[in-house]
Amino acid sequence: MKIMTALIAAFAICTPVHAGTTAMAGLPAGITIIAAADTAMSEGEIRKIDPSTRKITIKHGELKNLDMPAMTMVFQVKDPAMLEQVQSGDKVRFRADKVNGAFIVTEIEVVK
Repeated sequence: MKIMTALIAAFAICTPVHAGTTAMAGLPAGITIIAAADTAMSEGEIRKIDPSTRKITIKHGELKNLDMPAMTMVFQVKDPAMLEQVQSGDKVRFRADKVNGAFIVTEIEVVK
């Protein structure tokens, strides 16, 4: 039993911490499994890019990690260099997070 508990604990520790957590029946008390499902990137289409304000407008599908439905909205970008990677009309996969009350694109890639 000690070996099983150690293996489960090691798995929980080695799984991404920024993801959601899920307690599973049958595990020893205090053991939590980390789920990585909410780390997936979302799909969208670039509508507008404004380098002077470091903002990008994206028409996007559901943002599961932010519990947000599909819509068109303006995001700030983590790194202004991201704005040079995309053009209006590009289909993209991206990740946005809420940081200090602002919605920020932290990763973006053009879908080919």
